[in-house]
Amino acid sequence: MIQLIFLCTMGFIAAFIDAIAGGGGLITVPAYLLAGFPPHLALGTNKFASTTGSFTSSYRFIKAGKVNFEFLKLVIPLVFIGAVLGVKTVLLIDQSFLYPIVMLLILLVGFYTIFSKDIGISHNYKGLTKKTLFAGLALGFSLGFYDGFFGPGTGSFIIFGLIYIFKLDFVHASGNAKVMNFVSNLASLITFALSGKINYKFGVIIGIFMILGAQLGAKTALNKGNKLIKPIFILMSLGVAIKMLFNLV
Repeated sequence: MIQLIFLCTMGFIAAFIDAIAGGGGLITVPAYLLAGFPPHLALGTNKFASTTGSFTSSYRFIKAGKVNFEFLKLVIPLVFIGAVLGVKTVLLIDQSFLYPIVMLLILLVGFYTIFSKDIGISHNYKGLTKKTLFAGLALGFSLGFYDGFFGPGTGSFIIFGLIYIFKLDFVHASGNAKVMNFVSNLASLITFALSGKINYKFGVIIGIFMILGAQLGAKTALNKGNKLIKPIFILMSLGVAIKMLFNLV
């Protein structure tokens, strides 16, 4: 019972933060491992519960008109395929070699955002070009694969990539990122489910708490806007990097 209460609490907090700036897996995956879940079961159950939260926050952003369906309808199939391939791969090989690479990349993302005062503050989207479309599709496939294979920092990478490629502000980038993240979560969930790596008894209950957290987080992000999202985005990016550094030492 204490184990379930702990995971529900962590799930609520993670979904709230993830709806705003990504990085919810930074909280939930260690929580599952701390609660005694084996690694693959922790990843699978986390995907099951977090998919409910990402769906809720995606719906909130869609309803508020903060997503770009012109781009999403093209990138979603690649995100899905990438995530399935990522899960298939993680079930076969060790993930540990990725730690130093991802830690360095996400540190760079965090510090770049800190020192770029105007990044993500104004919405300067000019439409799709061949160059931005190709870059966006590559981003979708590669981060779908990464989310299925490993996961930490996926939301931060997607938000940063969308801002950098399409000149979106943080609110619009977060909205599109949540839809892409929901698709990668769903694809990963299906693949983990077929592999029997989900604890449904815990996942359903934790998922309910993640829905509540995601609703509150998305509402907060839409009301408070870029001034709230940017500092939380930076904190979550650096937090993921610090956690990975501790895992290395």
